[in-house]
Amino acid sequence: MGTDILVIGTGEYVTGFVHGGAANSDKGAGVVALVLFDLRSRGKVNQISLCGQDGRRFAGIRRHFTEQIASRYKGMDVSVKTFPDDHDYNPQAYQTAIEKMQPGSGVIVVTPDDTHFDIAMTAIRHGMHVLVAKPLVKTLEEHQKLIEAGKQQNVLLAIEMHKRFDPMYSDACDRARNYGDFSYMSSYMSQPRSQLNTFGKWAGQSSDISYYLNSHHIDLLDWIIGDRARPIQVTALGATGVANTELGIDAEDTITLTVQWENIKSGNLGIAVHTASWIAPKSDVHSQQRFFYMGHQGELQIDQAHRGYTTATVSGGYASINPLFMKYEPSDGKFAGQGAYGYQSIERFIDAVVRINEGKAEPKDFDNTLATAARTLQTTAILEAGRLSLDSGGLPVEIKYSTRESLKLEMLSLTARM
Repeated sequence: MGTDILVIGTGEYVTGFVHGGAANSDKGAGVVALVLFDLRSRGKVNQISLCGQDGRRFAGIRRHFTEQIASRYKGMDVSVKTFPDDHDYNPQAYQTAIEKMQPGSGVIVVTPDDTHFDIAMTAIRHGMHVLVAKPLVKTLEEHQKLIEAGKQQNVLLAIEMHKRFDPMYSDACDRARNYGDFSYMSSYMSQPRSQLNTFGKWAGQSSDISYYLNSHHIDLLDWIIGDRARPIQVTALGATGVANTELGIDAEDTITLTVQWENIKSGNLGIAVHTASWIAPKSDVHSQQRFFYMGHQGELQIDQAHRGYTTATVSGGYASINPLFMKYEPSDGKFAGQGAYGYQSIERFIDAVVRINEGKAEPKDFDNTLATAARTLQTTAILEAGRLSLDSGGLPVEIKYSTRESLKLEMLSLTARM
């Protein structure tokens, strides 16, 4: 039995369609829609609906789906139901789209960060299971409200943290858990400055590069540590100049968060340093991404952007490629990316929705296998604390807990230290 899926958001990650054509990135064919089209061919998804704000884009999106997907992969049905109508512009179209869906169906939200809360809450109250592109929301208060609403409706609420399904990251997580107390982690992730044009409508206004990219490795560290440690203080610094000078966007070019962690049983302190940037020059990869982790009993590091697999073509030049995320190259004329972790991240959510609807599982059963809202409060707390620190000129922001006994209890507040 499959399920109906509504996707809210029509940008690069969903469709690959940007500024009237295929995105000039590693996601020219998109991710979410392509995965759903294939899942439909496998019987896991039934009707696919796509919702945006500007219906005038849908003609171009349908043409893009035909050119980039249907003509490339044998037997791929790219039909979608769309909201709003093709000649309409309606920022609230998601409300109509959600009302047309049956309770128990799924919604995938891939919109600017500051819209996630209202859209997710509307879907939850309609009885839908929700998968939100990272970050879930921008504040701890909103995160907690969504958790409570999800419990009341008994629906699944998760974040699309696809790096959890990267086999190297997954293995690193399992290994690092055996390295004793957490001591130190550093992570770096960047995208080329051309992305500032792609994100120009919201960059520096409704969100920042830390929410967009640091969220990956903050979630990874939170996933590794589990209930063994907790963040207690965050300090953030930003670098500026490029986005403003070259593109007129008033945003930090690069953001670094320094997070103080506390190991629960021992009281030993740990440090995490997370840096994200969207002003990188064009290089052999679309996104530089790497991290180093050290516990009291061991260390490991991963350069996720360079897997030892390179290519060079006359038209595209030299590149390091990563088909482990999305395998776009057809095999015998057919789509063959089912094992990629970008695909797995969406498929696992769909499988969970079906199991819940069939009465074979409950939303809480997926707290240890998906990035559910219930188990990612610390990630949101760190991201919000980072923003508060930036806005207060780099002051440290404390994360306060209701008790010391359990990380599962809600965090009470974030407070800037003067």
